Amino acid sequence: MTFTPSENYVLVLTATAGAVTILLRSVPFLLFGHARRPPPAFIPYLGRVLAPASIAMLVVYCFATYFAERPPLAYPYAAPELLAGTLAVLLQFWRRNPLLSIIASTALYMLLLHVF
Repeated sequence: MTFTPSENYVLVLTATAGAVTILLRSVPFLLFGHARRPPPAFIPYLGRVLAPASIAMLVVYCFATYFAERPPLAYPYAAPELLAGTLAVLLQFWRRNPLLSIIASTALYMLLLHVF
């Protein structure tokens, strides 16, 4: 038996997701919206630290799930993943441009997948 959501269910789900999104996006402006009062020191710190930390977590998660499904000592020895990951890290340290790092490493990964 499969679940087929009714139109009302989808409507309520969409409205709830929209309301939560608007609420979450407005909270920083409600808390720190006064131009005369600067935000606490930890807010800019979180802005600098959270993006690289979340990308690092994603990299660790991707490699962990990859190696959980495939043995690392089997062909192609995780070469596409390691080479693309290395390119992303090197480009990020060199150019400090996340978009360039993501696009270039993804392109290399797709190319290597078709080669190996």
